[in-house]
Amino acid sequence: MRSVSGILIRKLCMTFLTSPAVYSHSWTIWTPCWHTLQLLSSRTSPSIPMPSYGLTKRGIRFLLLAIVLCFVLPGILYHRETVRNYFTDHLPPLYEDYREREQNLEHYKEYETSKDLKYLWSANHAHSSGWGNVMQDYVMNALLAHTTGRSFVFDDYIWRPDGTLFTDYNGHLIPSRIPLTALLGRQVQHGVIVGGEMPPGDTTPRAVSKDFFNKVCPNPTVVHVTEVNDDRMRFDESVPASYIFEKWLEKINSIEDPCVEIDPKSDAIFEYWIFGHERMLSIWKYLKDSPVSTHWGWSPLIHDAYRRNRHIFVPNAKSTFFEGLSGSAVTENYTAPIPGLLALHVRRGDFQDHCVHLGKWSSNWNAFNLFPEFSDRFQRPTDGGWGETSEKNMQMYMQRCFPTIDQIVQKVVQVRVESEEPLTHVYIMTNGAVAWVEELKEALRNSGHWDQIKSSRDLDITWEQKFVVQALDMLVAQRSEVFIGNGWSSLTSNVSFPPDSNRFW
Repeated sequence: MRSVSGILIRKLCMTFLTSPAVYSHSWTIWTPCWHTLQLLSSRTSPSIPMPSYGLTKRGIRFLLLAIVLCFVLPGILYHRETVRNYFTDHLPPLYEDYREREQNLEHYKEYETSKDLKYLWSANHAHSSGWGNVMQDYVMNALLAHTTGRSFVFDDYIWRPDGTLFTDYNGHLIPSRIPLTALLGRQVQHGVIVGGEMPPGDTTPRAVSKDFFNKVCPNPTVVHVTEVNDDRMRFDESVPASYIFEKWLEKINSIEDPCVEIDPKSDAIFEYWIFGHERMLSIWKYLKDSPVSTHWGWSPLIHDAYRRNRHIFVPNAKSTFFEGLSGSAVTENYTAPIPGLLALHVRRGDFQDHCVHLGKWSSNWNAFNLFPEFSDRFQRPTDGGWGETSEKNMQMYMQRCFPTIDQIVQKVVQVRVESEEPLTHVYIMTNGAVAWVEELKEALRNSGHWDQIKSSRDLDITWEQKFVVQALDMLVAQRSEVFIGNGWSSLTSNVSFPPDSNRFW
């Protein structure tokens, strides 16, 4: 008769060993359980009867060891970033591995000795702003570099450019700088902004980091934005953005120096108000076929976050202890639509005051939310502005910028009825308070049958992923069957969709 301790250990180990995650991905954890089973088998052979005296002290030790090996250790590995964070005083990550890889890209050795390569470093790039605003500025700078046949020089995503490691943001520490490769990827034929390969036939040199540029270009030609942009180009709404872009093409192409830098103290070439006007749409003819947009790619860190939370975006997806660990990827096309997914971009928090400000100034949607092909349009009121507007206009702005739960549900029901594809589950991209989000979920459930309703608040992310999680939301929004976004949000406008699948509040 076998001992109770042996039976319990055997069951624990067999449960663990038959887990697909462990069998596929963790030889380190798998092996001790296997040896434990072998040891038990040698001691409890059916051919040699052994007396049972219950759970001995030695058996208890074996049992506890098995529990630790089979259950506690996988949990520690799964939450490894949280554990590391706990023992490092909860300081934000610095992404040293990403930064080191940026400084040693495979094409640098060739570029160091090449004399015929040209570079464009936009040292005046956007910073101290949300990722959506910074991203659209990076896209335009990269487009200018590519169209002029120059290597795009990329920098960090910077919240505070004074050299500090951390920044206090609303009472919480965040990294002052994040390497761009923690957000954007360099997969084959994807991620040209951070040094990925250009598509076949494209001879434009690959992107390089700012540090590499400083190394090969110690004395660049510095161009001030005022050398090209005059007040008419900046403020006259009849001047299309394409005109500004073409003037810059002429300027950059006229410079023989292979090393060009835009003065860091200059204003942006395309200032923020231009991104909020229809004049920006004229740039689409340059952007739509450029590898800057066609070969966009998210970083492995973002893909890992997706895999870790795949069950939130794909109902009934298999989840394991090791989902999200590098090397445990589910084979998946990260650009293909997720069948049945309706993604909602619901801004809360300080966006309420921002929406009031937008209403008082009769602000228009972001430019790339204004394509005439979109079924949801916005008619900018003409009886307000300059800090004042009517109550009727303000109600309209709030409904479309900061909708209530009832207004959100009403729009979701409408979009679901009008969708050509069946919508079966919902993902809510939001910074709303947990209690408010749960109330919204319940209201959506009561509006009709959904297989699943999840939100950003349900995500299980690592410490490194926490500070770039907005990119995960963008990845999911890009892949949703239908996306309902906020017309005044740069994050929404940066999510490219066919017109029939992009909707607005």
